[in-house]
Amino acid sequence: MVAASTFWIALVLVVLCVLFSALRPDAFPTLFTLQTLLIEASVLLVLSVGMTFVIITAGIDLSVGSVLVFAGVVAATLMESLSGGDASDAGPGVVLAGLVAAVVGGGVWGLLNGLLVAMARIPPLIVTLGSFGAALGAAQLITDGVDVRTVPKALRDGLGFGQTLQVPHMVALAAVVTLAGAWLLHTTRFGRRTFAVGSNAEAARRAGIPVRGHLVRVYTGVGLLAGLAGFMSLAYFGTTTISGHSTDNLNAIAAVVLGGTSLFGGVGTVFGTVIGVFIPAVLTKGFVIVGVQQFWQPVAISAVLVAAVWFDQVRRRSRDRG
Repeated sequence: MVAASTFWIALVLVVLCVLFSALRPDAFPTLFTLQTLLIEASVLLVLSVGMTFVIITAGIDLSVGSVLVFAGVVAATLMESLSGGDASDAGPGVVLAGLVAAVVGGGVWGLLNGLLVAMARIPPLIVTLGSFGAALGAAQLITDGVDVRTVPKALRDGLGFGQTLQVPHMVALAAVVTLAGAWLLHTTRFGRRTFAVGSNAEAARRAGIPVRGHLVRVYTGVGLLAGLAGFMSLAYFGTTTISGHSTDNLNAIAAVVLGGTSLFGGVGTVFGTVIGVFIPAVLTKGFVIVGVQQFWQPVAISAVLVAAVWFDQVRRRSRDRG
């Protein structure tokens, strides 16, 4: 059933690519378009890999966009501080310190979310909605609401715009995270427990799975990936973009659901999430190239999302009847 769902979603992606290639054969099917499409989707892909684990457990995380911003602010502020106020010429050591700060900062928010969801038993919607505002507020407090713009040139040239054999480093890093996530979800005990918790938490508990501890680890992992995504965003944009990620949480959820992961838990694949990330990315890029008015973009993406959720419900009802 999951394989069939992934197949149909992949077919939609292929049809979109063929359609835009036919409409603009001079602009859409080019190496430049492919590279920019992959780069622009890299940050969202990293967020969505983490979100896949959360939604499979029948949870949700609305805070990843704000955690991304917080992690970027912490990293940029630390690198600026270590460089005496101007991080433009900072070396690899400072950049590494910024990376660690971003990942740890994201992980702390993820750990907090996990403890409140698993131990305090507060619904994840409420917990992560609270973290959504708190993390963004903390980022604004650190910078007084002003973006940090002195990002090390080594970071921008190395990760933000660097390439090896025409493969952007941002894309390579996102691919490594995706492959690691797929391995963890589909071949390890951690992944099997994730599916078990999402399918039936009480049955998983009776089978000896430490459900609370597992949920804490899942939410912490999402926070760590949000921290990494914040560092990637910092490398690409060269600024903290405090106000630029307000919909990243919804985009990540949409990508995961489009990829066939069930909002009810227990079903999902990382491969499907990859496809789900690229459907709205291809729609957006294709509309820009074809010249469709930008206001139609969210309409089209929303229609595809609603269709995906409807298909998931039909699939579940069919499975229950069978």
